[in-house]
Amino acid sequence: MSSSSRRQPPSWPSDIQYINAPRYHPSVPGPVRSFLISGTNPASQKKPISSPSTSLVRIRFITEPSHPARGQNGLFAVRKIFPKSHIIDYIGEVHCQDRAGSDYDLSLFRSQDGDNVGVDASVMGNEARFVNDYRGIRSKPNAVFVESRTSQGELRMSIWSCKDPIPKGDEILVSYGKSWWRSRIAQTDASPDFV
Repeated sequence: MSSSSRRQPPSWPSDIQYINAPRYHPSVPGPVRSFLISGTNPASQKKPISSPSTSLVRIRFITEPSHPARGQNGLFAVRKIFPKSHIIDYIGEVHCQDRAGSDYDLSLFRSQDGDNVGVDASVMGNEARFVNDYRGIRSKPNAVFVESRTSQGELRMSIWSCKDPIPKGDEILVSYGKSWWRSRIAQTDASPDFV
């Protein structure tokens, strides 16, 4: 199924626009946008990814009382995911703005000219926006964020499985990074024991 024909998944939140390709905000300068869409960056190349896949994942509402994201959604494997496999691209609005208040903003690229490019899935995105941090759930993540280019050359932030397979039904969990948690602690003046 092509990415343009993919439909909104069941139980998609009504206040979030479902998209299956990045949207570029006007804050992204033309040369930076050109680089993101078709440039090359040999230092960051893992291997080209063909097309974003959502056939490996499903969004599920979390009801387990001990889960840190209870009452929210998570991203789960619908079948076994092999080690070091592309799971899904993190799709959202590509921008060059400070969006410190967004819990869904990832850093994609920093240019030599000082432009910081992010991907924000707070108001529009795909299933990847529901990936949770592993802390409080497992001892380590079973997936990682990886910067790579599609087969068409577009730079994306993707989610890949780690060195072990992810069994069918397991939640896909990444590390948000200590800086993400530190910024949230600073906002709430609370200190969880896992940072």
